[in-house]
Amino acid sequence: MITPDAQTQPLWPLAVYFGLVIILIASMIIISHFLGERHREKMTDMPYESGVSPTGSARLRFHIQFYLIAMFFVVFDLEAVFVYAWAVSIRENGWTGYAEMTIFIGILAASLAYLWRVRALDWRTDGKARP
Repeated sequence: MITPDAQTQPLWPLAVYFGLVIILIASMIIISHFLGERHREKMTDMPYESGVSPTGSARLRFHIQFYLIAMFFVVFDLEAVFVYAWAVSIRENGWTGYAEMTIFIGILAASLAYLWRVRALDWRTDGKARP
């Protein structure tokens, strides 16, 4: 139950806090603008990773199989999270939870079988399908 005192609390402390946060953020940006170094050399804008200079464009096109495998990983990794959560609470769920998890794993197994059947997991790059 909400008491009348809880409904009439002033909001000015929240407004003061919000104002102080805005002032702090603005001051940090302004101070870093005035105190920060400014130098423009040729090597400043070059990407540098692990001592290796870039050799080509970073805009590479990936094959569609990369994205398919990434989606399959996300789906089946998410399934592992659900199975782990079920395993932690198996005593509280009882037989009903066991039946539900069996159905869930069955659906995922059927989807994996379907993906296998349509050769979505095939990594062959020569363009020829198996007989």
